Amino acid sequence: MKTEGRNAVFELLKTEKNIDKILIEKNPQGSLTKIFAEARKKGVRVQFVDKKVLDKESIEGRHQGVVAFSTDYEYAPLEEILSSANGNGLVVVCDGIEDVHNLGSIIRVAECAGANGVIIPANKSASVTEAVIRISAGAAEHIKVAKVNSLTRTVEELKKAGYWLYALEADGEDIYKSDLSGNVALVIGGEDSGVRRIIREKCDYTLALPLHGKVNSLNASVALGVAVYEVIRRR
Repeated sequence: MKTEGRNAVFELLKTEKNIDKILIEKNPQGSLTKIFAEARKKGVRVQFVDKKVLDKESIEGRHQGVVAFSTDYEYAPLEEILSSANGNGLVVVCDGIEDVHNLGSIIRVAECAGANGVIIPANKSASVTEAVIRISAGAAEHIKVAKVNSLTRTVEELKKAGYWLYALEADGEDIYKSDLSGNVALVIGGEDSGVRRIIREKCDYTLALPLHGKVNSLNASVALGVAVYEVIRRR
C-alpha cells in the first residue's frame, strides 16, 4: 500500500504498521527532514530519489516529496524463532538482501527445507511485501519471518540460544568438509556486498561452495539452496 504526502506519511510513522520503505526527494527540506529523522528512529529504510521517481510512484499526483510503502504482513517475534533451538534447529539470516526477488526465493528455499525461520534486518533490506509473498510462491505465509532492528545483536542472541553461525562467502572453507551438526544458522549476504565484516566476524565459521566454472559466484538464493540442503543431508 502506498501513502503519499508529508502529513499522511508522518502520521503513518506514528502507527504500528509495517513500513517497507520511504522514498524522499533528494535534498530534503522543512518537514521532509522531520520525516527522515522519525523514519531513522523507527528503523525504516529510506531512499532519496529524484522528483521524477516520486511522480511515477504517485497515485494522486500530490506526493509533496515523499511516498511510503507499507504492508499488512505480520512478522514473527524473534523469540519464537530463537526458541526453536532443540538440537537440530535451522535458521536463515539475511544480511543486506535488498532485491525482492532474492528475498522471495530465499524464503521459499527456507520454507521448503523446513527451516524454523528467516531473519531480516529493518535497514538496508527488502521487506516482506506482496511481491515477495508472490515470488516465494506463498511460502512467506507458512514460515516465521522476524524483522530486527539490530542484526549484530540478533547474531549474539542466536549464539546464546545455542546456534552455530555459518557465513556463506566465497573465501570460506569447503562446506562439504565442515561439521554442520547441532543448531545451525546460515548467514547469506547481498550479491554485491556479501556478508558484512561486522557480522562475519561474529560468525563461528565461514563456508564456501566449491565453484568449478568461470563465474566466481552464485545467486544468493541458489547458494542458500545448496547450503541448506547440505545441512539436511547431514542429518
